[in-house]
Amino acid sequence: MSHPRDINDLWQNPAAPCFIIAEIAQAHDGSLGTAHAYIDAVAATGADAVKFQTHIAAEESSELDTWRVKFSKQDATRYDYWKRMEFTEPQWLELKQHAEEKGLVFLSSPFSLAAIRLLERLGVPAWKVASGEVTNRLFLDAMIATGKPVLVSSGMSYLEEMDATVALLKAAGSPVAVFQCTTAYPCPPEKIGLNQIAEFMERYQCPVGLSDHSGTPYPSLAAVTLGAKLIEVHITFSREMFGPDVSASLTTDEFKQMVAGVRSIETMQASPLLKNASAETMEPLRRMFGQSLVAATDLAAGTVITQQSLSCRKPGHGIAAANYTTVIGKKLRHAVKAAQFLQLEDFE
Repeated sequence: MSHPRDINDLWQNPAAPCFIIAEIAQAHDGSLGTAHAYIDAVAATGADAVKFQTHIAAEESSELDTWRVKFSKQDATRYDYWKRMEFTEPQWLELKQHAEEKGLVFLSSPFSLAAIRLLERLGVPAWKVASGEVTNRLFLDAMIATGKPVLVSSGMSYLEEMDATVALLKAAGSPVAVFQCTTAYPCPPEKIGLNQIAEFMERYQCPVGLSDHSGTPYPSLAAVTLGAKLIEVHITFSREMFGPDVSASLTTDEFKQMVAGVRSIETMQASPLLKNASAETMEPLRRMFGQSLVAATDLAAGTVITQQSLSCRKPGHGIAAANYTTVIGKKLRHAVKAAQFLQLEDFE
């Protein structure tokens, strides 16, 4: 059994690999069995963490809570939907234990103070602040009190709000990471905001990531190339599944390919190439694929070589075609046949 990564490495080890989070959110549609199935699927992708959302309807919502998009025919109100997404504390504990048995870090975004208390009892290793909660001081202070890292999503926030939240967390001594995030499902390429990766790194001097809702692997790969240390992407079994996030999710196969791409990029970044040293190792191939000078036609002894006298053929084991000017004007000691490789001793 593999052990989950220590998320604290993001702050303690600058060379730590990108931390990849598979976001389940409501993809389980209220089914505990489906939630467990997602844990198994996420573990097979190579992700570092699986993340849920912990909803306790009576603690976070009310009958006034309105639909952004009315997608669920079985739930009369948004409150009803959140109620259907609930799991009990023992069920959440089972999910956490299952994730850790699979070598995954278990994370969940809380949407109420009661959810924060529940997750703290479970022993989650870090907090994820959803973009709508960035200014929620009640939540932030409750998270700060635990001393655990806090991951902040910027989706719906003004920069001034992000500034204040990051400053609050840092002043309290909380390890903090920031996600560039655009609240659009799915998010088109022109709204991804890759430029924010470098800007947030400079502005906040902390690990920066991308929380992507494009439904494609491309933004995550680009973000890692630009220095992102965290990636969070929604995952789904299939785009034929039910749920509000399906169009903004990667399928399990796509997620696995994205993870492989991220790790490949990290290998490339950690392996700088010294071009001259690389070329030296290629000398046998350079000779094999290089071209050497040959006679363009039958040439008699005493022929003075012109450019028209010359052609070239593989392999590069004679006079290199690149050096043809060194034989121009020289006289042949003896006759040579067309296509015969020329050697320095053929000339006077």
